[in-house]
Amino acid sequence: MKIKFVIIVLAMLSFHNFYAQITPVVNDSVQLKATQIENQKAQDKAQLEQDLKNQKESLKQQENAQRKVERAQDDAKDAQKDADREKKKYEKANKKMEKEQDRLGDAQKKLSKYQNKKEDAQRDLEKMKSKFERAKDKGKLSPVEIEKGNLKITKQQLKITEIQEDIDSAQKKLNKLQ
Repeated sequence: MKIKFVIIVLAMLSFHNFYAQITPVVNDSVQLKATQIENQKAQDKAQLEQDLKNQKESLKQQENAQRKVERAQDDAKDAQKDADREKKKYEKANKKMEKEQDRLGDAQKKLSKYQNKKEDAQRDLEKMKSKFERAKDKGKLSPVEIEKGNLKITKQQLKITEIQEDIDSAQKKLNKLQ
């Protein structure tokens, strides 16, 4: 009995499929509107993607422009630093030159001072010698006084020699500075 029932169910299903009506596909307004809405959504999506792409591109261009501006500012700062360094070098060289000029002037003054000192010492020596010779010619001097006079003259000559050494060293320094 179960087998009969299964066979009858199968037969009914096969008759049902055989006699079923095929309905033609009809485009009704609901389906048409649904496809239009889907097309509109696809177009909107494509438009949004295009807008996003354009915004990203413009953002990149703005960032590139900003980087260029920052680079230009950095270059300007570097140029200013270089100019400041050059200015400091120039001022330093100028100060150094002024110091050299001052040293040269000081060396010339010192040389002139020593030369004047030597001239004065030589005049003093000549006076001492002439005074000593006159006193010696008169015969008023004792041998001790004669030795003291000779010693005084020798000291003056030694002083002149030392001054000459100072003149020589000052001349060397002056030549070195020039």
